Amino acid sequence: MEGIALILFICIFILILFGFPVAFTLGGLSVLFGYFTLEPAFFNFLPSRIMGTVRNTVLIAVPLFIYMGIMLEKSGLAESLLETMAMLFGKVKGGLAIAVVIVGALLAASTGIVGATVITMGLISLPTMLKRGYSTELATGTIASSGTLGQIIPPSVVLVLLGSVLNVSVGDLFAAALIPGFLLVACYILYIVIFALLYPDKAPSMPEEEIAKFRGPGFYGRVIKAFLLPLLLIVAVLGSILAGIASPTEAAAVGALGATILTIIQGKFSLGILKEVMYESTHLTSMVFTILIGATTFALVFRGLGGDDYLIELIESAQLSPMTFLFLVMLVVFIAGFFIDFIEIIFIIVPVVAPIFEAYDMNLVWIGILLALNLQTSFLSPPFGFALFYLKGVAPPGVTTQQLYKGIIPFVLIQLFFLLAVIFFPEIVFLLIEE
Repeated sequence: MEGIALILFICIFILILFGFPVAFTLGGLSVLFGYFTLEPAFFNFLPSRIMGTVRNTVLIAVPLFIYMGIMLEKSGLAESLLETMAMLFGKVKGGLAIAVVIVGALLAASTGIVGATVITMGLISLPTMLKRGYSTELATGTIASSGTLGQIIPPSVVLVLLGSVLNVSVGDLFAAALIPGFLLVACYILYIVIFALLYPDKAPSMPEEEIAKFRGPGFYGRVIKAFLLPLLLIVAVLGSILAGIASPTEAAAVGALGATILTIIQGKFSLGILKEVMYESTHLTSMVFTILIGATTFALVFRGLGGDDYLIELIESAQLSPMTFLFLVMLVVFIAGFFIDFIEIIFIIVPVVAPIFEAYDMNLVWIGILLALNLQTSFLSPPFGFALFYLKGVAPPGVTTQQLYKGIIPFVLIQLFFLLAVIFFPEIVFLLIEE
């Protein structure tokens, strides 16, 4: 029986790599394996498991955060933020790249959707950076890495889903991710500053006349308008969670309403935009929940076949230390991230390894942050990093795939270094929460 559970897991993984739909592969193959190896009465548990998953109030935050992110994408927030930040850092060598990182962090704290952030910043800032004489590698690397900050900086859909699967507080995950997320931003900026000092011609400052023109009449008004509205939204969403005023689900509702109001203030709101946002939100939410139902079926059958007990016995007999097992899981997640989306990794791999982490008495909030950082790294890594595909799709014709790969390597190394730092210094994660 236990061996059949592992065969099920391997078969699902192989079929997904060959491009079969994730939700139907997870659910369909699990039902087939369960039907031929378990009693038919075993599936009486399935409806209650599915309803228990779908009724999880924490998961209501998923469509609300998705709506919030897509609505903010339509609001023109990214353009005004990038323009303002670029001029504020205009005199600094590498200032435009630093502006992109900071805006990426602010958008991550406002939206949490990687694809939308990478595409938006690629369309707006990449042509400008290339026109100003920036190295193509630095420009593309900065945009791709900054766009993936939504994986770790809350409010992150990744953290909401990890909280559900690991059965830990999403609020604790948000609080735990905040300092690692912004320390990672600081590491990006430090790299850009060092690069600009070593190669000033590849990261030039903005022309004086453009900065002078921007700092003309109405300068302070433009700065306040560009920063105040998104910061108010971030404080309303994250502040209410961290202060204990609202649950993540309630804060997500505040964020969805706030994003709509912000779009109205920006003058970008219309019934057509609302319809488009609601359509995209429904599409993405349906995809997530369909995969979730398939993953629930897989988890039930896998445990019914004794797969989780078998894995624990296997690891105990191999006498793996907790840290060795953690490194193995991180390696598997990192490699899986080259080929499949973060949603599939969360719903396929994490439920299998979570009981083992519990058996080792490891803190699951810390594990959740490590998984989020790892998923973010795999989003960037050549040759299959999703962020690279998003950016390549909107990059000017002269930007080659090889330049994208070369540009992202320093940022991937920063990510891996930072992931190791959080593994060996877990107190970074617990600065804002009680362990």
